[in-house]
Amino acid sequence: MDLSQIYCTGYEVIFVAFSGIVAAQIIKCVLHLISKRKLDLRLFTTTGGMPSSHSAGVMGLSTTVGLIQGFQSIEFAIALGYAFIVMYDAAGVRRAAGKQAACLNKIIEDFYKHELLELGGKLKELLGHTPLQVFVGALFGIAYAYYIHYTLSKLVAG
Repeated sequence: MDLSQIYCTGYEVIFVAFSGIVAAQIIKCVLHLISKRKLDLRLFTTTGGMPSSHSAGVMGLSTTVGLIQGFQSIEFAIALGYAFIVMYDAAGVRRAAGKQAACLNKIIEDFYKHELLELGGKLKELLGHTPLQVFVGALFGIAYAYYIHYTLSKLVAG
């Protein structure tokens, strides 16, 4: 498959969405390495943290749809609505669930102490994002979509 079969098609949209998620996860690992001076590859497969890969993926998808179909199109409106729902969930519902998990973990540690593993272990606390993490992820997704779209246009044009 040559690049002309990808450029301005659904393949481009899918590529930007998924590779934007991967790129954001790599950035998350690099930022952790810089700030903590410790490489933690587990961050590549976890939710939460800076930047939000969910936001990067859905805003990259939406932006690419807008670049291809037009920012006034119904397809862009649908993609943007989907993006807003995902980002709201990341900063709202999933973040609240993470805070509840932290509270429950503390209660379980205080109450059961040595029996924590018998109860199934700790609940995952890093589920959601701060509004800043969502915003930065969204900005990254938009910039990434523009970069990929215009890079592909130059490669296709020769």
